[in-house]
Amino acid sequence: MIDVRELQKDFETMATALTRKGVEQEILDNLKELAQDAKAKRQEMENVTAEQNKLSKEFGRYKKEGLDIAPLQASINELKSKKQSLEDEVRVLEEKLTSIALGVPNLPDANVPDGADEEENVVLETIGEKPNFSFEPKEHWDLDNGWLDFERGVKLAKSRFSAIKGQGARLERALINYMLDFNRQRGFEEWYVPFMANSNTLQGTGQLPKFEDDLFKIEGEDLYLIPTAEVSLTNLYNDEILPAEELPLMLTSYTPCFRKEAGSAGRDTRGLIRQHQFDKVEMVAITKQEESDEVFEKMVSCASDLLTSLGLAHQKVQLCTGDLGFSAATTIDLEVWLPGQNKYREISSISNTREFQARRAKIRYKDGKKNILAHTLNGSSLAVGRTLLAIMENYQQEDGTVAIPEVLKKYM
Repeated sequence: MIDVRELQKDFETMATALTRKGVEQEILDNLKELAQDAKAKRQEMENVTAEQNKLSKEFGRYKKEGLDIAPLQASINELKSKKQSLEDEVRVLEEKLTSIALGVPNLPDANVPDGADEEENVVLETIGEKPNFSFEPKEHWDLDNGWLDFERGVKLAKSRFSAIKGQGARLERALINYMLDFNRQRGFEEWYVPFMANSNTLQGTGQLPKFEDDLFKIEGEDLYLIPTAEVSLTNLYNDEILPAEELPLMLTSYTPCFRKEAGSAGRDTRGLIRQHQFDKVEMVAITKQEESDEVFEKMVSCASDLLTSLGLAHQKVQLCTGDLGFSAATTIDLEVWLPGQNKYREISSISNTREFQARRAKIRYKDGKKNILAHTLNGSSLAVGRTLLAIMENYQQEDGTVAIPEVLKKYM
């Protein structure tokens, strides 16, 4: 969540940053009015409290000197009643302000390029060599190897679900194990976490309240199927104060992910690119504020090196403000080369959310006597289904079979 106190202190600076993120003027105007009203009402309450305290100190002197305390007591009681009324007004205003602020995205870092959408993202680096084929490469769903069964996936659930069989299923499992081992060797501690989360957990990382329509809700329960392990891993430390010397915490986990893909009608309707259920290995870091940039670079390198180890050409892309996610202050996407589609497609997204999620989830660390909001970071390492299809397209043979990358053979 954005810093409401900073919003009240310097609204114009924050409004300028939020405008870069695409926040509408009507929302900014509403925030400004509420911020000013809450600040003014709190100041009025503090003035009344100060006056009440002043008269309360006089009360003892009046009694000691035998003065008439009745008028003073009446004034104190009046101020007490007024203070209570003002406290109620401040609470209502600040609750309204917080409610709106929960739906406002994070501020983009100053060095994030301005842009309207993904077309204005900036390619930072291209890594690896694209494969050469002596034949016309096919898209993964056209390969005649029997791995993917979309029709039976739809029969079992609905559209955007798929079933994978045989060597394809074994490769999916091999990728999960390989990714977890790779991340563990890079210093990430492996976790196994619930695949469901309550509303407080989802609010902590920013999925609620704004993106409820994209979540699968468990009927009759305060539970949702998780859209990413970022939710579970980050909130392991919800409402905790961590010793500074234990940071950074670097975590990794495999989970299935569940998303309604609200608003994506007509996009990537074929194949494994955009499914309601998909496997992912996630990285999360919780760091001291001054260390988060360094950890961010380590996470980008980890995911990039993982792709390189699989022999997959890819590029690093800096997202512009218009393509930046809700919680992210800065994001680098990794896009893998898909020869069947003849284009790069996103396979990992690594973000630094600064203190945005930590403020929502109350994740702090103790530095001396001060409690400081941590920085939280997250990134795919990697989206397993997209890695599977990338291997299918990049390692396809003319007869439709798929060669297995050398590093995965021992996992098969």
